[in-house]
Amino acid sequence: MNLTGNTIFITGGGSGIGRGLAEALHKLGNQVIISGRRKGHLEATTNANPGMKSVELNVEDPASIALVSKRLIADFPKLNVLINNAGVMQPDDAASLIDDALLTSTITTNLLGPIRLTSALIEHLKKQKKAAVIYNTSVLGYVPLALTAVYSSTKAALHAYTLSQRYKLRGTSVNVLELVPPWVQTDLMNSSENPRAMPLREFIDETIKVLGTDTEEILVERAKPMRNNVGPNEGAFVTQFNDLMQQPQ
Repeated sequence: MNLTGNTIFITGGGSGIGRGLAEALHKLGNQVIISGRRKGHLEATTNANPGMKSVELNVEDPASIALVSKRLIADFPKLNVLINNAGVMQPDDAASLIDDALLTSTITTNLLGPIRLTSALIEHLKKQKKAAVIYNTSVLGYVPLALTAVYSSTKAALHAYTLSQRYKLRGTSVNVLELVPPWVQTDLMNSSENPRAMPLREFIDETIKVLGTDTEEILVERAKPMRNNVGPNEGAFVTQFNDLMQQPQ
């Protein structure tokens, strides 16, 4: 992907990976627009990065997606990159009763939101000379974390959707990319200071380097062992991973 001269819309851009990507791409000479539900986070990010724009968006709400999509196309006609980054992650118990509100919110935010937003913008993106749709999935889409079974499932589903959309858009100007983060130090699951998670700055720096290549999967080195866990014997690796995650730090 060309790393400069783009007009980029990033959901969940007020914190964590979204903010890190927004700031890195902004510094490279792109027009970056971020979105989120927390106005304070959006203002803090744009104030720290003059020229960056923001818009409030609730990815759980189809009406909000429709309204913001129309506004983006009108205000930023050169929009050519969509980064579906917004997501929620909460613990659940697949061996017990799962809270329906948690279930609905996680699936709506992590899966329906990216699909709906991309659908709303896809015809505009197809008109651009070079365009990209980037989905932020997770290594947990390949090796599920039993503690967050619903979250892991949404990321697996989003990976499958990415493959299908990439196939359908072959031969067009739109590249469909998948960003597959490992465990990163962010606010998700209170991981911002966990020593076992990858430092955010390190993750962003390595991700930008990979993004600048022609790869369809954006993988940092730490993500590769779990991404490569495929095949009929994957269950043993999943068990080993989850046993490890239950050990005290």
